[in-house]
Amino acid sequence: MDITYVTGREKFNFRVCAIMIFNNKILAMHDERSPYFYLPGGRVQMGETAEHAVVREMEEELNITPEIIRPLWLNQSFFTEDVDKLNYHEICIYYLVDISGTGLLDRGERFTLYEGIHTLDFEWLAFERLQDEYFYPIFLKKNIFNLPEHFEIRTEYE
Repeated sequence: MDITYVTGREKFNFRVCAIMIFNNKILAMHDERSPYFYLPGGRVQMGETAEHAVVREMEEELNITPEIIRPLWLNQSFFTEDVDKLNYHEICIYYLVDISGTGLLDRGERFTLYEGIHTLDFEWLAFERLQDEYFYPIFLKKNIFNLPEHFEIRTEYE
C-alpha cells in the first residue's frame, strides 16, 4: 500500500525520485496525463525503505536496476496538482543514482516506454533548459546548478 492519502481536496504523498545526470543533462519524463516534465520515481509503500522504493520504481518505469550513490535532497512541498486539481503536501527524497551498466544511455536522447496502459516519454533535458520548461519540482531548476562537478555520472562509454 502506497504511503498516500486523500482527505477532501487535500492529498499527502511520501515520494522518492531518481536523479540521473549525464553530460549536464537530467533524465525527465512525462505521460499522457501530465503536461509537464517530472523526475522518474514514485510513492514509497508501507513497510518499504525509501532506498528500496526508488530502485523498485526505476525497475518498473525504466526496466533498469540503478545503484544508489546517495540522497541529494529532502524536499517538502505544497502545491495544487495540474491534473487532479488536489492540494498536495508532499515529502520527497531525491536520490542520485548510477546508471552505468544499465544500458539506459543506449536508448538515446528521447525514448518511450509503456507501463501497463500508460505511455511514458523520457528525455534528457539540458540543465539550461529547465528554466524554460514546464518542469517540477521547481526548486530543482536552480539547485541543479549547485551540484559539484564530481556528481556527474561517469559511464563505461567515457
